[in-house]
Amino acid sequence: MTARQTAIAEIATVKVAPTQDYVEQAGQAIFGQYVFNDEAQRAYLAKPIHRKLRRTVEGLEPFDPAIVDAVAHAVKEWAMAHGATHYTHWFVPMTGSTAEKHDSFLAPTGEGKTIAEFSGRNLLQGEPDASSFPSGGIRATFEARGYTAWDVTSPIFLQVEPNGVTLTIPTAFVSYTGEALDHKIPLLRSQEAVGTQALRVLRWFGNTTASRVFTTIGPEQEYFLIDRRLAEQRPDLVLTGRTLFGAASPKGQELEDQYFGPIRERILAYMMDLDRELWRMGVPSKTRHNEVAPAQFEMAPVFEATSVGSDHNMLVMSLMRKIATRHGLMLLIHEKPFAGINGSGKHNNWSMATDDGENLLDPGTDPHESAQFLAFLMAVIRGVDDHADLLRAGIADAGNDHRLGANEAPPAIISIFLGSQLTDVVEQLAAGAAKGSRKGGSVALGVISLPELAKDATDRNRTSPFAFTGNKFEFRAVGSSAPIYWPQTVLNTAVADSLARLADDLERLEPGDMAGLGTILSGMAKDHSKVLFEGNGYSEEWHAEAARRGLPNNRTTVDALPALATDKARSLFSRFGVLSERELEARTEVYWERYVKVQDIEASTALDIARTMILPATVSYLGQLAAAGSSRGVAAVADTVAGLADGLVDAIDALEAAQHAAHEAASVHEEAAAFAEGVIPAQNALRAAADALEAVVADDLWPLPKYRELLFQY
Repeated sequence: MTARQTAIAEIATVKVAPTQDYVEQAGQAIFGQYVFNDEAQRAYLAKPIHRKLRRTVEGLEPFDPAIVDAVAHAVKEWAMAHGATHYTHWFVPMTGSTAEKHDSFLAPTGEGKTIAEFSGRNLLQGEPDASSFPSGGIRATFEARGYTAWDVTSPIFLQVEPNGVTLTIPTAFVSYTGEALDHKIPLLRSQEAVGTQALRVLRWFGNTTASRVFTTIGPEQEYFLIDRRLAEQRPDLVLTGRTLFGAASPKGQELEDQYFGPIRERILAYMMDLDRELWRMGVPSKTRHNEVAPAQFEMAPVFEATSVGSDHNMLVMSLMRKIATRHGLMLLIHEKPFAGINGSGKHNNWSMATDDGENLLDPGTDPHESAQFLAFLMAVIRGVDDHADLLRAGIADAGNDHRLGANEAPPAIISIFLGSQLTDVVEQLAAGAAKGSRKGGSVALGVISLPELAKDATDRNRTSPFAFTGNKFEFRAVGSSAPIYWPQTVLNTAVADSLARLADDLERLEPGDMAGLGTILSGMAKDHSKVLFEGNGYSEEWHAEAARRGLPNNRTTVDALPALATDKARSLFSRFGVLSERELEARTEVYWERYVKVQDIEASTALDIARTMILPATVSYLGQLAAAGSSRGVAAVADTVAGLADGLVDAIDALEAAQHAAHEAASVHEEAAAFAEGVIPAQNALRAAADALEAVVADDLWPLPKYRELLFQY
């Protein structure tokens, strides 16, 4: 038997065994048990210190350094009570993954003994090597010092492994010279920017009770799971997270029987373990289901404050990977692991809320009558329209290029879907004043035993990259593997800019001047309705219509990233204190470098597989055909395979030449363009040649597990 056949036989014998007591370990019993949350803080902190800490966590006052040692002692005692021996500052550098360095609590006493020690300084500040992380030139190799700073707003948690426990402190990462080197700091700054401007607008409307406005996030996470025994036979999956080769399976997603279908026992066991581990970490995982493509799934959490939800999404991806390994599975979180079927996104459900419980994007039952809602709605619409190029740059990534614009993902054109009810209200505004709102009604099913269903006032549109969905916007264009900090930073800053302009206009009016407000909102509706689109975002007609409207259509990362180097971008981010010009320039350079590195790794991996696996298998098959005799049928097959083999060799040579030419570019920007224009087309041609061979070479000689096995044998 071949390795593929052996793996398939073993998969067929997999038995699902219980891993947890699902009665004793129900969600409500274990939620937050690995988190230094309010309950733990009350248990380990004196009441005055607890009150001070909570006011900081809730954004009401700066952290008081006088309480840091008491908080550190409480954190240490709580962690050690759970078996912790080490602590780490946990941060998200511009690698796109998390980073951590573990230190023991133990400190020598000088008498051959040790004590457990954890000071306030240990809690507040760490010092990783800043020169070893991407910095876009801010830190040179010989300039090593950088700092991590405790983010008080994000809960401290425990990482519980089979052989020990680590106290984990969410932090921000900054250079020795003070520049942000991570994804967290710009996000926190953008939250303050949008909150400050939103409060100005609320004050004009007479709201004096809210002291803080913050954004909320609920990121839906799509992913694939495949059997590890098959996946590990594919170097492309191991090294790049996606299949660089693979002929289409005879069955894909044509029957649409995977979507919301019954969840296989093995996958459901994985999901149940995942939920419990997330609940222990305080992550409010709520929804799980089969997605559209075979072997594709989704989880979604309840809304949280954006900075906390962004940290939690990093934990989600990390725990997904760990738990998949325990179940003999491999997690594929790439945006397009398989050609010809749906890829994966991360639909970011975003809104704004006050600390006294008001959702500022809740339209109520009669949105035309809610002046405050309309003001915030129009501010978001203008922010997205004015900064659509930056929002597109905020989701730009080599992986997302494979997904955006395909038949299951939003196009690279940033537009807004509001639904028929709100579109009608905005059209009324543009014409002068909004005087009515469409109602939803009900749906009668014509069966006495079935209830009459409440009908929403508007439909949904899954082809829109930025869609209003009841009381929030869903930023659907974000890639599945992306840390969501950066897309949300760009969105927050764009909306902060629009809110600031709205607040400036309102503050020139007398409080309560509804006629003046109507004039402002009417002008915004007239000027920015071009970004609204209710139709099929997948259609070619929309591309033509978007061009007519003057909407940007930056199809690739190479097309999108230049928006970050414009005067408009520099002014926007620096004006609101989100990124200095130097920080923005460095961050943009990191994104260019990452694009080139990802494409280079993929090209090198494709060449290696083609040379050492696919070509030898083809030669072996040609040998078998030659030994089979010279009948007309065999000769015809041999001629076909030989011709395809020649095409494969030519494609290998062409890709190698294109890759070499790209490396000769004078700058990283030119190198990226060379990869987009030369290397990627050459790699696609190599794939086409290899996939054609897969369809004719004897199955027992083909070295790579096939799509039909990867997608259906798990």
